[in-house]
Amino acid sequence: MKVLNKRYLALVVAGAMGLSACGSDGKDGEDGTTPPPPTVGDSQVTNVEMLSHTLEEGLVRFEFEITNEEGVLITGLEQASAEVAALTEKGIQRSRDGSVGGSANVSTEGASLTMTEDGRYEFIAPMAAVNAGTEGLIRLAVGGGDNIAKSRYIVVDKTENIHTTSTATCQSCHVDFLASSIKHSSYTAINAEGETDLVAGCMACHNHVPRDVDDSGNSLNTGGYAKNSLQKIGHINHQQFEGGFAPSNCYTCHAEPITQVYTTDTCLDCHIEAGVTVPVNMNAFAADQDFRSLHTQMPKQQTIDEINYTVTTTPELKGGLSCTTLSLFNTADEDEIQLNIGEMVESGEIAISMSFMKLHGNITDTASGTSSSTDNEDGSREYCTTYITPEGDATGLMALSRVTFAPNESDKVIISSKSPALFADGSEDTRRFNVTSESCTTCHNTHGEFHKSGGFADGGMSCLSCHYTGKDRRSGYSGPGFGPMIHGKHWGEGSYKIIDGEKVYNSAAALDAVNCVACHDGVVDLYEMPNQYMPSKSFNGGSDGVVTSQITANCFACHNDEQAKNHMMSNGGEINTLTTDLGDEWYLTPTNESCATCHAEGKSYGIEKFHLFER
Repeated sequence: MKVLNKRYLALVVAGAMGLSACGSDGKDGEDGTTPPPPTVGDSQVTNVEMLSHTLEEGLVRFEFEITNEEGVLITGLEQASAEVAALTEKGIQRSRDGSVGGSANVSTEGASLTMTEDGRYEFIAPMAAVNAGTEGLIRLAVGGGDNIAKSRYIVVDKTENIHTTSTATCQSCHVDFLASSIKHSSYTAINAEGETDLVAGCMACHNHVPRDVDDSGNSLNTGGYAKNSLQKIGHINHQQFEGGFAPSNCYTCHAEPITQVYTTDTCLDCHIEAGVTVPVNMNAFAADQDFRSLHTQMPKQQTIDEINYTVTTTPELKGGLSCTTLSLFNTADEDEIQLNIGEMVESGEIAISMSFMKLHGNITDTASGTSSSTDNEDGSREYCTTYITPEGDATGLMALSRVTFAPNESDKVIISSKSPALFADGSEDTRRFNVTSESCTTCHNTHGEFHKSGGFADGGMSCLSCHYTGKDRRSGYSGPGFGPMIHGKHWGEGSYKIIDGEKVYNSAAALDAVNCVACHDGVVDLYEMPNQYMPSKSFNGGSDGVVTSQITANCFACHNDEQAKNHMMSNGGEINTLTTDLGDEWYLTPTNESCATCHAEGKSYGIEKFHLFER
C-alpha cells in the first residue's frame, strides 16, 4: 500500500485537471453587443445639442439631441417650434402672415418631428418664404407639456452684425435678464454653445421693422412681428431713467459701431421722446460713419472720468498741523503724467474740495479746524488743517478729496479719492468702501454730478463728504449714511413717489434688488462691518435723536416690512434706538446685532445664498 503525503497528492490532482483541460472547449459564441445608453421619457430641464440645420426651399431642417438635467437621453419628444427672422433691406423682419421670414411648430401643415435614434431628432419646419439664401436669425425651442420641460430658446444661427448692442451691455445693469421679473424674461435665448444671446433672442419677435397697423390703429399681420421694434424699446424705455443717465450716450448700449441704420424711425423714436425736433437727414452721413459719434457730450464726460484719477495721502503731522497731499494724474497717453493742480485751478478747468473727517470704524464726524493749501513743484497740492487728533482719542483723521471738472457749463465730473486715517498712536486704518469705481457709472452713464458736488464717478465716493455714517441726514427717507441710503434710493422707501395717491417707482424697480453684483464686486463681509451705530432720522420720519445698528440699517433699507423688521430686532438688530440711552459717545458703544452668525458668507443662511454677487 502506497502512502502519499499531502503535497504530492495535490500535485497529482493538479496534473490530472491540467490533462483534462486539453480537450475541446466548444465553439466560440457570438461577440457581445454594447447595451444602448439609458433613456428617460421626462425631464425637469431639457438640454439641446444642435447637430445640424439647413435652410431649404420652403423649410428649415434641424437635427439635435436632447438630454435631461442629469445628462440622460430623452425619448418621446412631441413639441418643437422655430422662427426665422429674415434680413431684408429694412433690417430684420418676420411677418405674421409668413410673407417674410416665418415660424412653425409640430402642428404646422407639412411639419414633422421624428426620433432618428434614442434622444436624437429631426424637426422639419415648413416656412414658405424661406430658401437656401435666406439670411437673418434662426431660433428654436423644444419640449413643453406635461412630461418634457421646455428648453431655453436657442439662437441656432444669425448673420453677423445684425445688432450692435450686446448681452454684456444689457446685462451690465440687468445682470441676469432670465432671472428677472421683467416682461418676457423667459424668452432670454442662448446660442448653440449655451451662452446667453439676449439681443438676438429678442429680435426674433421685436424686429427692426414694426408690425403694420391700419388707419384705425388696428394691427395687421404684415410688416414685423411686434408693434414695438427692438430699437424703439431700447430708446424709449430708457428715456425715463430718472438720474445720471443720458440716452444720447450711445456707447453705453451699443458695443459695436453703428454703420447701418435702416430707417429714420430709429433716430426719430429717440428724438421725439426726448423732445428734440431737429430733423434727421440720413443721406448727410458717410456710408461708413459710426453713428455713435454724432452724440459727443456724454462720451466726453465719460472720457474725463476714465483717464483721470487722484491720490490723497495719509494725513501727517507738520508743525502743529495735519497735512495731506493731493495729486492728479492723466492716463490718456501710454505713459501717465502728473497734472499741475495749481495751474488747472487758476485756469478754471477744475475746482477742488478737501474734507478732513474723523474715523472710528466708519466716518463719525467732520474734523473742525481751519484749512490752508500750498502748491508743490511737482504739480501736487498740500492741504493742511489745524485739527490734530487728541491723545487718547478713539478716532483717526482721514482726508477726502473732490476734484470737479466742468467740460460743459452745466455738466460736471467729480473725481474722488480718500486717504487712510491717522490715529494719535501713529497707527492707520481705512474706511471700508465696498463698491468699485464703475459701480455707479455702469448704469448712470453721464459720469456726472448728482447734486451738491456729489457725483457718480469712483463709485459715488464724493457723496461721502456729506452722506457718512455719523451725519444724520433725511436723504428723502431712503436710509442713513451712504450704503443704506443707496439701497433705499434704489429699492426701498426712497425708490418711489406718491402721485395721485399711488406709488410710482423709479427705474431701479425694473432691476432685481437681489443682483448686488451690479454695484458690489464681491460678497459683503459682514464680519468686517463696524459694530457701531449710525444716526437714522431717515428711518424715523425725519425726527432725530435715534440711531440704528449698521448691518441692520443696510438690510432694513430694502427689507423694510414688519416681518423683516421683527426678524432683525429679534436677533439683536436695533432700529431707531434713542441716543439718550447710549450717551454722547454713542458711536463708541457696541451694538447687539448678531446678523453675521447666520448670514455671513458660507453660513447655512449666508448672504450669498439669497443675493447675487457674481455675474
